Formats: sequence, structure tokens, C-alpha cells
Amino acid sequence: MSQEKAKIHPLFAVPNTAQTVPAERDFYESPETGGEPEVCSLCYGTGMEIVAGKGARPCQCRKQKAKEAFAEKLRIPKRYEKCNLNNYYPKTQSQTDAKNFAFKLANNYPVTEQGLLFMGTVGIGKTHLAVSILKLLTERSFSCLFYEFGALLKEIQASYSQVAQTSELKVLAPIFDAEILVLDEIGASKPTDWVRDTMAHIINTRYNDKKLTIFTTNYLDERRAEREETLEDRIGVRLRSRLFEMCRTISIMGEDFRRTFDQAAQIKKK
Repeated sequence: MSQEKAKIHPLFAVPNTAQTVPAERDFYESPETGGEPEVCSLCYGTGMEIVAGKGARPCQCRKQKAKEAFAEKLRIPKRYEKCNLNNYYPKTQSQTDAKNFAFKLANNYPVTEQGLLFMGTVGIGKTHLAVSILKLLTERSFSCLFYEFGALLKEIQASYSQVAQTSELKVLAPIFDAEILVLDEIGASKPTDWVRDTMAHIINTRYNDKKLTIFTTNYLDERRAEREETLEDRIGVRLRSRLFEMCRTISIMGEDFRRTFDQAAQIKKK
């Protein structure tokens, strides 16, 4: 066989060492032809990268896969996959205090049995802090789970369908079993009797089982305007009372970081 026709198997191909790999690149490049699975351009799906003159080493794509699997197991939304306490930058004293409480809980558990209720307006990092706690506790081998309350309600409603392969009990089982649960955006769903009954079932079950729960909400305990609803208006007096016992309420004040980020982007464009 001529050298022109000879082909080198991808396993033995050595990447061009003259090309450096960016620190924040996506190692899963789309194939040129549709319908084929995406393959890492460094290890060709083997998980081992060949380095000229040095041999083989675990490919960087394995770290990316591990992070994705980690977030998927916890049900952390992709937008929050990179959140941690190191990249939460407080701009107000209440944000600094909230970060400190998050750090203490993540490090002191299970000495403390009381969870946290992050309360404040949109865009101040409540979910960021809650996710950061989950990651730290998972690294300590505790069973953790993240759920956005509205998404949970939709899963439960879907289980009522005749063609569904799940049941309400099966949907709620991970919620009850998780040692630490983040229930994001409580109070956001329209407060119907069914919503409040479902919320009460979840909260009371975890309360009775002494399971640590971390909540986030955009609703406050006091009205800032005449027609503004409070958290008690959204979830009811009994559940708000229960949360006082289950969690330490952390009120966070600050500007919406999404708005300030958009303003900075507009200035940069000019």
C-alpha cells in the first residue's frame, strides 16, 4: 500500500503541539456530517489524550463530562452549572452576610438542622448561593437535589396523564429521599388550593423527617407597596410559620445583576 493511501488510526494520531488549547473551550466539536455523534477532537472519544513526546494522559474532555454528569445528577440547570461561592461577588452587606451563612451551612452540616430561606428581589444571587451550598455538600458525600418549584408542579401534573409512565409518588420520592433539597422559587406559582396542598405535603414531610431544606423566593415578609404580595400571601400563614422553624430567613438586598450586566454590555458596545 502506498504511503499516500495509508491512513493513521485516530487512536495513534498525535495532536499538533503547536496549537494550544484554550482554557475555556468546548471540547465537543460538531461533526461536519450530520447524524454522527459529537467526538472530542483531542482524544477521539477514548478519554485519553496523546501528547507528543510524553505519552497518554486523561483528556480534558473527561473533566467536562464529569461536571455535566455531576450537575445532571443534582438537577442543577445549565445556567447555574458554574456557580460556586468563589464566583459570588457581594456588592452589599446583606449579600456578604448571605454568602457567609451559605459557607457556614455547607461546612457545619450536619451539626445544624436548620436550613436557609433566601429571600429578596430578582437578580441578587439567591439561586447562585443555594446551588453553591449543594455543590459543597455533594463534595462531602451528602445526598443533594435541586428543584425549581414550578417545574416540579408540572412534573406532578404530567403524572396524572393516562399515558404517563410515572406517578405522583414516583415524582415526589426523590424530593422526600434527598438529604438536602433546594426548592427554588417558592411562591412563584399561582397559589391555588392544589399548589398549596402540594407544597404543604412536601414541606411537612421533610419537616417531620428532619431533612435539611434550602428555599429561595422573590417574595418578602413585608410589603414595600400597597398592592405587593408577601410570601405569606403566596404560600399561606401555616406554611410560612413552618418555614420560620425549618429555616433561618436571610433577607438579601441589592441591585438586579442582570440589569447592571446589560447596562455594562450596552456601554461596551458604544
